[in-house]
Amino acid sequence: MTAASAFALAAALPRRFADALRRRAGGAPGRGARDASALPVRDWIDVSAGRSTRVLGFDQALVWVVVALLALGLVMVYSASVALPDNPRFARYTSTYFLTRHAFAIGVAALAALVAVQVPMSAWERWSPWLFVVALLLLVIVLIPHVGKVVYGARRWIPIGIMNFQPSELAKLAIAMYAAGYMVRKMEVKENFGRAVLPMAVSLAVVGLLLLAEPDMGAFIIIAAIAMGILFLGGVNGRMFLLITAVLIGAFVMMITFSEWRRERIFAYLSPWDEKYTLGKAYQLSHSLIAFGRGEVFGQGLGASVEKLHYLPEAHTDFLLAVIGEELGFVGVACVIAAFFWLSRRVFHIGRQAIALDRVFAGLFAQGVGIWLGGQAFINMGVNLGVLPTKGLTLPLMSYGGSAIVMNLVALAIVLRVDIENRQLMRGGRA
Repeated sequence: MTAASAFALAAALPRRFADALRRRAGGAPGRGARDASALPVRDWIDVSAGRSTRVLGFDQALVWVVVALLALGLVMVYSASVALPDNPRFARYTSTYFLTRHAFAIGVAALAALVAVQVPMSAWERWSPWLFVVALLLLVIVLIPHVGKVVYGARRWIPIGIMNFQPSELAKLAIAMYAAGYMVRKMEVKENFGRAVLPMAVSLAVVGLLLLAEPDMGAFIIIAAIAMGILFLGGVNGRMFLLITAVLIGAFVMMITFSEWRRERIFAYLSPWDEKYTLGKAYQLSHSLIAFGRGEVFGQGLGASVEKLHYLPEAHTDFLLAVIGEELGFVGVACVIAAFFWLSRRVFHIGRQAIALDRVFAGLFAQGVGIWLGGQAFINMGVNLGVLPTKGLTLPLMSYGGSAIVMNLVALAIVLRVDIENRQLMRGGRA
């Protein structure tokens, strides 16, 4: 072999290796785009987009963004709740009561996340049906009188000593795992409505009935979005997907139509400054909008919110973003929105990477978590800003709430496990 031919062969090897990798991932040689038909799921996120992925370690940027959201949430929960003891309802609490409990919940969540990230995805896949069964049992138990705790007329919590556990939060994690495992099992018959879609629709209907009995329509909306999103990403026939979506929308419209207080809430959302609603159903929304208006661009300063002084109800839970808007202004709200957008996109990216490595369960689960966190954050922000009707959904990772924080961090820890196993495979190891 001459020196020239040896040099040409050496130059061609990297290109041939890259073409082989593209063919394995479903792409044609020499092209960046992928062939969607080569993968068992819908391909609408390019894994080559964004920053390059380090093969070793884990996604440190993801961890730091989550830590930043938790830290800001802790500060803002304290700021939003510091004046609550002035209210006779909270007179027996100290000014640091909610801060202490929220910090404790973050500590418990961090420990749970450290345990969850150690569990292989193969184990989570085996356990996913049983986790869904446990979630269903807890949704039944919470409805039992003298077991479930009633707050503001809703029976959603089970007291477990150290905190009040909300089964609907576990149900969000369980439905993401169950739907991902379900699609893997039904991949060969995903075009068949009776065998692929109908059983999941029945499961979702059971969960919906239990949640509406609490009632907790907000959680049902998120759980339905997670399940439907995973079915769509898993490759379910588009016509069947549209049919199920139409049925769900019709069900929500009927619930609103035949429920007077839900109907009044919609009217209040459409006209929050009407005298009929401003001091009634639109009270929270009107004061939330006042808080954003007072914040302007740079805010009134940390701790300087007026709306949190017993004007804005649930300032430390559902309407925490309004307090952020008043104290940190447009800049603070924009940073929170950007952080959640980046977080959701990065979680989807990890899921798409897993699917490209033929790990469909891990990929669909990660994308389900992206739908969960991104969708719930979007709804909470829309409610706070008056874009969506008022709904009792907290801001993930930030609002006060023990079981929500625990389930959010456990879900993200499992996504991190997906990323770790992706990197192990990319460097030639075994997941």
